[in-house]
Amino acid sequence: MGKHKRDKVGKALRDNPIAQSGGGASSSSRISLGDQIHSDRYVNGAPTSKSSQLVGIDEEPEQFVDSKTTKKLLKQARVQQQQLEDELAEVEEGHDGGRSTAGGKSSRTSKAKFNLGGGPKVQDSEEDEDELAASDDDEADEGNFAQEIQIDPDDEFALERFMNKNPEPARKLGEILMEKLTEKRTEIETQLSDAGLVMQKLDPRVEAMYEGVRDVLTKYRNGKLPKAFKLIPRLTNWEQILYITDPNGWSAAAMYQATRIFTSNLKEKMAQRFFNLVLLPRVRDDISEYKKLNFHLYQALRKALFKPGAFMKGILIPLCESGTCTLREAIIIGSVLAKNSVPLLHSAAAMLKIAEMDYSGSNSIFLRIFLDKKYALPYRVIDAVVFHFLKFEKDKRLLPVLWHQAMLVFTQRYKEYMSSEQKEALLVLLRSHSHQQITPEIRRELMNSKCRDDIIAETSLTKSLTNVKMDDS
Repeated sequence: MGKHKRDKVGKALRDNPIAQSGGGASSSSRISLGDQIHSDRYVNGAPTSKSSQLVGIDEEPEQFVDSKTTKKLLKQARVQQQQLEDELAEVEEGHDGGRSTAGGKSSRTSKAKFNLGGGPKVQDSEEDEDELAASDDDEADEGNFAQEIQIDPDDEFALERFMNKNPEPARKLGEILMEKLTEKRTEIETQLSDAGLVMQKLDPRVEAMYEGVRDVLTKYRNGKLPKAFKLIPRLTNWEQILYITDPNGWSAAAMYQATRIFTSNLKEKMAQRFFNLVLLPRVRDDISEYKKLNFHLYQALRKALFKPGAFMKGILIPLCESGTCTLREAIIIGSVLAKNSVPLLHSAAAMLKIAEMDYSGSNSIFLRIFLDKKYALPYRVIDAVVFHFLKFEKDKRLLPVLWHQAMLVFTQRYKEYMSSEQKEALLVLLRSHSHQQITPEIRRELMNSKCRDDIIAETSLTKSLTNVKMDDS
C-alpha cells in the first residue's frame, strides 16, 4: 500500500505543470512538494510577477522625490542654516545674548550645527524641540511688538528736564518681604517674649520643593509648569512662597506664564501687588538693558490688562508717579493700552489721576492715548484735563512737542464739552506756549466749535418747549 501511494504522488508531480516549469522559472529547475508548500505559506525573497499573482501579493512601485521638490528643500535648508549661523554670530558678539533668561545669561548653552554636504548629525529630540522653540521666539522678537523704537534726541532731552532729579529707589518684592518679616519678628519678640512664642518658619521640605521650582523657572521656555507653582495664588502666604522662587531670575516665558496664573487667580489687590513688585520692575529692566521689550514680557502686559484696575494701580500710576519714566517706556506700555480695550471707568479714573500729578513727558503720551479712544468722559475729567494744561501758563520752560500733541487731540475730541471760560483760558495759554504747526490747528478748533454752555442752553430750551406743547394739548 505504501508503495502504491508513492507512485500516485510521483505521477501527480510529473503531471503538475508548475512543478515541471519550476513555479514560473526555467524549465530545467524543479521544485519539490515540500518547497511548494513552504512557498505557499511564506514569501521568500522578491517574488516575480507571476508568482506574486499566484500568492495574491501586489507590489507597490518605489516612490522618489522629484527634482523640483528637492531643490525647494535644499533651498529652505540653506536659509535655515544661514539663520542659525547669524544667530550664533550675534550670540558670540554679545548683541542679543540671554534674551529669554534673567540677568543677561543665555538659556541656550549650545547651538545645533548642520552640514548639508556631509552625513547627518544625530541629536536628541528634546534638543531639536528647544532649537525650534528658540527660532520661533527669535522670529517673534522681530515682530511688531519687539521692534526697536527710534527716539529723537531733541525730544528725549526736552523730556529729561521734566523728570524727577531725585527719584525714590524702586522697591522690589524681596526687599519688602524681608522688611515685613523683620518687623513681624521684632513685634512678636517684644510683645510676646514672656510666652516664648517665635514666628514659625516654613517646612524645610516646602522650601526645598520651591527651590526646585525656582530652578525650573530659570530655564523655562515652553511646556507645562510645575503644579506646585500653580498652587501659589491659593496660599495665604503667597508672597513669602513667591520670594523663594526668585522672580528676578525667571525667564521671560516663565514671567508670562506666571502673569497668566496670577491674573486669573488672584483678587484685584493681590494682583496689583504682583504687577507692581514683580512685573513692572522686570519690564523696566528689560527695556533699559535691550532698548526694546521682550515679546513674552509684552504679552504679559497684555494679559495683565485683563484686570484693568490692578493694571492702572500697579503699573500705570506708579510709573507716572516715579518721575523717571522714559519716552521709550511710555511708548511701549502705552501701545498696550492703545491696542486693547479698557473700560471707561478705569480709563477715566486713570486720566483724572494723571492730570492731577506733576508733569512728565509720559503723562502727555498716556493722556493722548486715552483721549484717542473717544470715551464719553464725565465733565469732572474734562475739567481736570483743562486745568492740567492751564498749569503751564506761567511755566517758562520750553514744552515738548508731546504736550502740544496731547492738547491738539483733546481739543479735537472734546471741544464741544468745554465751557466758554475754559476755551478763553486755553486761547490765552496758546500765547505763552505755541508751536509753529500745532498751535494754529488748536486755535482753529477752539474758535470754530460750540461750547458746553450753548449745548446746555439748547437742551433746556428744547425741554421747556416740549413741556409747553404738552400743557397746551
